[in-house]
Parts: sequence; C-alpha cells; structure tokens
Amino acid sequence: MKKTALIHLYGMVQGVGLRYQVYIKANELGLKGYVNNLFDGSVKMEVEGDKQDILKLIEFIKNDMHYVRVEDMDIEWSEYKGKYMDFDIH
Repeated sequence: MKKTALIHLYGMVQGVGLRYQVYIKANELGLKGYVNNLFDGSVKMEVEGDKQDILKLIEFIKNDMHYVRVEDMDIEWSEYKGKYMDFDIH
C-alpha cells in the first residue's frame, strides 16, 4: 500500500552525511520525496511510496547510517499524494 510519511529527525543529524545517505537509500528503494536540513539543527523528510519501503528506509536511518546519531524521530503518516517525481536533497 502506498503512503506518505513526514519524518523529522533530531540529534546529530546535520554535517554527518545523513542527507546523502538517505538520498542513496531512498533511490535504491524507489521512494520519492525530499530530505532537508532545518535551521533548528533537525532534518525533515517527506517520503512517498510503498509503506514497506518507507519502513525499510526508517530502519536504515535508525540502525545502519554512518556518523549519524538519531536521538528522536517523529513520523506522521498520511494518504499517498503522488506529488514527487523523484527523491531530492534540498
């Protein structure tokens, strides 16, 4: 089932290559959306695609990223919108 997830990451998530690692993994999984650094030091992502693939991306972020330390993660699920053509770094 296709879904949209708005994800906020908190912790040591900027300046450690997180956006690039997420970009590579999201493209491997066929996900669409974006990842963006915010001024408060957190990272925001909006991801669209198969829910199981989004969950794989979340597990990758939690367990397999180098130099990244996620202390908190907020995930807001919603219906699939289909508003992205690819996955980008903003």
